Amino acid sequence: MNTQEIQTAAKKWLSQTFDANTQKKVQALLDANSDVLADSFYKDLEFGTGGMRGLMGVGTNRINKYTLGKATQGLANYILQINNEGNSSVVIAYDCRHNSDTLAKTVADVLTANGIKVFLFEALRTTPELSFAVNYLNCDAGIVLTASHNPPEYNGYKVYWKDGGQIVPPNDSAIINEVNKLDFSEIKFDANENLLEYIGEEVDNAFTDASVANGSLELTNRDDLKIVFTSLHGTSITAMPQTLEKAGYKNVYIVEEQSKPDGNFPTVASPNPEEPAALKMALELAEKENADIVIGTDPDSDRVGIAVRDLEGNLKLLNGNQTMVVMTDFLMKKWQKEGKLNGKQFVGTTIVSTDMVEEVAKSYGVETKICLTGFKWIAKMIVDFPELEFIGGGEESFGYMVGDFVRDKDAITSALLACEIATYAKGQGSSFYNELLQLYTKHNFFKEHLISITKKGMDGAAQIQQMMVDLRANAPKEIDGEKVLFAYDYDSSICKNIISGEETTIDMPKSNVLIFYTENGTRIAARPSGTEPKIKFYFSVNNKCDSVETAEQTEKELDAKIQRIIKELNL
Repeated sequence: MNTQEIQTAAKKWLSQTFDANTQKKVQALLDANSDVLADSFYKDLEFGTGGMRGLMGVGTNRINKYTLGKATQGLANYILQINNEGNSSVVIAYDCRHNSDTLAKTVADVLTANGIKVFLFEALRTTPELSFAVNYLNCDAGIVLTASHNPPEYNGYKVYWKDGGQIVPPNDSAIINEVNKLDFSEIKFDANENLLEYIGEEVDNAFTDASVANGSLELTNRDDLKIVFTSLHGTSITAMPQTLEKAGYKNVYIVEEQSKPDGNFPTVASPNPEEPAALKMALELAEKENADIVIGTDPDSDRVGIAVRDLEGNLKLLNGNQTMVVMTDFLMKKWQKEGKLNGKQFVGTTIVSTDMVEEVAKSYGVETKICLTGFKWIAKMIVDFPELEFIGGGEESFGYMVGDFVRDKDAITSALLACEIATYAKGQGSSFYNELLQLYTKHNFFKEHLISITKKGMDGAAQIQQMMVDLRANAPKEIDGEKVLFAYDYDSSICKNIISGEETTIDMPKSNVLIFYTENGTRIAARPSGTEPKIKFYFSVNNKCDSVETAEQTEKELDAKIQRIIKELNL
């Protein structure tokens, strides 16, 4: 959009369709004619890998009652089209962010105004409980108001379908088409309060019971494990302590300074358990209490960060790939012990997550299904392969799902599973970390690394797009002295054998992702984020690990290799 087009788009928000306060704020932006005006109106917010997410404020490129109202009106229209029998229902949850509660009520109002029954949680709740509630309450859809781990000025909106997973084709494009047909004047805001029901304790108890049933092992020594937990000012304070207590854990130490839900996230620069700094206070408490394991979750409680004791007794932060590998191995070990593995099971992972999951699954004779980034695709695989049982699955961005009772990444149940593994290992004279090292000696040491480059605003989006164009035009022929064998372009759906020139079709939905594999199994992936103004580069290298004793040296060599590659690519 040029300047004139942006101003024209903004002036439409001065009509009587919009409330007086909104009109006043838009006029102020027009008077200032700043970059904020351009960024607020140069495009419409879109559904990405995690739904619709953005800065709060007025404008088509902002989260506000009108952009969410329009999205909800489109959703309502679609639900009513395909459900001719009536009695449609939607469940809504929200997190700790500013305006989440009022925006959730606005969304509920639009649905009830359209004759759709709404179950609205009485207070903030976790994303995995929302996913669970869709099935538990037999709803047509679910909505959660959250911006995950984004900064305080963000909020977001994720839509779930009747299976409890986020919307995927063909429903996602059909809903978006309905939204795009609408004018803001067509949003129905006049609520029918008779169709609104507040929910809480009953669903909480059912979710906790299901988490314990799915995330527990057969153990008797839970009193031996000391756990430190931080909710990072988010929603998991409503579910994690209760789940751990129900499972039988008594030695749970909560970081009290971070236990109160607060959308400002006052004690951290970023409420993201992927960031070591976010777990600083939890690690300090763990040292004070001599804890065995540290658990931290993001604001909506789908991501979980874990720290455990290494072989020298020092607390070590694990990445999402490492926890995923150990959890997947233990789940398959549990299924094997129970005599439930019969070749009709699978585990799920994504194209940018560690290849080690597949190696571990092979050792149990279990199939690994690989999908695009985002848990909606893992949930879709459960629907697409009803003849197979889903054991568990995860992705590198600190997300894991145990079984299929929740259809999104679930920090609550996966954190419980991590504690169960730590308890079991401690009882065997081992540890969570030692179990990981044992897997490295069996399957090779896989080491991953992620770089995120932030490019904000309209210019930033163009720069990210150009970086992907340049990478496609100048694909590397060698990486760290290793010949590149395959180039996967998920946007064109083509896998090219660099040596022979042969091209094959990638059987996945199109996505703006590039992945290069070398002759030694090194993997480089590039992908613009679907929910943040970032482009992400994923590195994966691996090598043989002879023993637990040599693991540290092997890791150092792999880290050095990754740094050489980063330098080689000028990142």
